[in-house]
Amino acid sequence: MTYDDGHFGEEVARHYDESQAEMFRPELVERTVDVLASLAGEGRAVEFGIGTGRIALPLAARGVPVAGIELSRAMAGRLRAKPGGEDMAVSIGDFADTRVPGTFSLAYLLFNTVMNLTTQEAQVACFRNAADHLSPGGCFVVEVMVPELRKIPAGQTVVHFAFGPRHWAWSDYDVATQAQVCHYVDVADGRGEHRTTPFRYVWPAELDLMAQLAGLRLRSRWQDWDGRPFTSDSAKHVSVWEKPAA
Repeated sequence: MTYDDGHFGEEVARHYDESQAEMFRPELVERTVDVLASLAGEGRAVEFGIGTGRIALPLAARGVPVAGIELSRAMAGRLRAKPGGEDMAVSIGDFADTRVPGTFSLAYLLFNTVMNLTTQEAQVACFRNAADHLSPGGCFVVEVMVPELRKIPAGQTVVHFAFGPRHWAWSDYDVATQAQVCHYVDVADGRGEHRTTPFRYVWPAELDLMAQLAGLRLRSRWQDWDGRPFTSDSAKHVSVWEKPAA
């Protein structure tokens, strides 16, 4: 099967790290890696949607062998250009069905990337793929936002999430299909550029059912990487499902 770079081609990959600077904050990366390294233990880790290596590279530097799956060759190319990335095993393909050789004690899918799978069928397949990669006792970790439907007034569909003199972004929700289209507008040198990316938003309980269908069981759910409790007011969650040892 052949793949193109989807919505993460060279133009997006070139500026990805700078555009997502908030997610590259050293203290956030360190906390994330602390949790993942603890879950991986002495085993190997596989990242679904490895991107430019924001987490994979520092996790590997901790001594955890890391492999990855990435649909975008442009994003994988940015990873390979970084120190430590040239020898990292990256399989090009869709993480819903691409298989990396071997077994792992940890599979992880971060920063809302599960929503890049725009059908429920593909999201279910992703959980099954994660379970197939795990050794007994291994864990699958997903970090994803909680859908922001409470922010939408009756009769409207839009939630803005970024404002600035040169950058605007908003989500357009379809509650009948769980489709979420994110719009990004950037202005530079007097010219504006608009691009969109489709997502499928997903609820924590729905993810738990997907995990159950894949033979996984919920082990932990936190509001953030600091381990604060997940509540009805949490904007996102970090969830850990475990493959039974028996």
